[in-house]
Amino acid sequence: MVMIRDILMYMDRTYVVQNKKTPVYDMGLEIFRDTIARHLRVKGRLVKLLLSNIDKERRGEQIDRLLMKNSLSMLVELGVHSRDVYEEDFEKVFLETTRDFYHNESLEYITKNTCPDYMKKAEDRIKEERQRAQNYLDSCTQPRQMQIVQNELVQAHAKTLVEMKNSGAVAMFHDDKVEDLNRMYELFHCVGTETLHVIRDAMAAHVKSQGRSLVTDQERSKRPVEFVQGLLDLRTKYGSIVTDAFDDDKSFQKSLKEAFEDFINIDQRCAQYLSMYIDEVLRNKLRQRQHDMDDVLDRVIVIFRYLQDKDVFENFYKQHLAKRLLSGRSVSEDSERAMITKLKAECGYQFTAKLEGMFSDMKLSKEFMEKYKKQAKAGIRPGEGT
Repeated sequence: MVMIRDILMYMDRTYVVQNKKTPVYDMGLEIFRDTIARHLRVKGRLVKLLLSNIDKERRGEQIDRLLMKNSLSMLVELGVHSRDVYEEDFEKVFLETTRDFYHNESLEYITKNTCPDYMKKAEDRIKEERQRAQNYLDSCTQPRQMQIVQNELVQAHAKTLVEMKNSGAVAMFHDDKVEDLNRMYELFHCVGTETLHVIRDAMAAHVKSQGRSLVTDQERSKRPVEFVQGLLDLRTKYGSIVTDAFDDDKSFQKSLKEAFEDFINIDQRCAQYLSMYIDEVLRNKLRQRQHDMDDVLDRVIVIFRYLQDKDVFENFYKQHLAKRLLSGRSVSEDSERAMITKLKAECGYQFTAKLEGMFSDMKLSKEFMEKYKKQAKAGIRPGEGT
């Protein structure tokens, strides 16, 4: 066709253009398409062989990828400035067979494997299909092809995977399977953010269940420090999961926050116990390094944010702070002020005004005491030196 086009080049540039006829090369493509490519004995056989090769490759056999690429490129070119031939003769049936293949394979595999094993298989299959598209399919096929693959492998089984007994999301949360949770997040995220709510809801429900068990545990509620430590450990665990497994997704952060607010505010004792925990931390018997102290206080503030009864917390905190200051049993004034600074950042100046006033009173009292001691040592009676 190139040779014929070159021979008739002058006609192509003059007569064909002036009379709005089909260019010689394009006419040759149309004749080849109608006479050969779409011949009754060729069209069906060609498509069957192409799909057979793809099926073999999916089952692990080696095929001639260059031949596949050339054959499919030919179908694209036979559309003459369009993809009609490629789409009608190959792509349509290719997408249908792809849907059937992964529909059947996913049903078979999910009934015989654990959730992590299934997700690894799905991840591998998605990579294979993406590579297949790059190797020999037309570039316009890939988006539709990948959507079908992801829908059949992931979206259709999202709820089943999350709820799978002994290996689903709950089991992964329980056993800290961060890598598997991240794989689940990435697979679901590729399908579409609307699918992520299945994992998000499962996480929120599990955290609520764990939290309610903690709050309603009568034995643990008798030990305030252990009770709050349980809350801190729970928050640290799921905070890390949201960060490491779910890429610090804001929607997951919000769900985690709402889950904690749900069970922490069941009982007003949470506010009291949180103040008691801080009291233990800031007293001498739990003396810690300053950077460790800051970390503990930051974790406490995270739990404090979830409290609705902040006024209850304030009342207890004032009582505990007063006892620490009067008895001189605080770890350090710097740690006390650091905690108040954190509370002020959360709730504003009014919330901590009385607490800061205590330090001013203690400072003033200390100055009066030192002055009195100096006067007593010098033999000056009270009032004489003023």
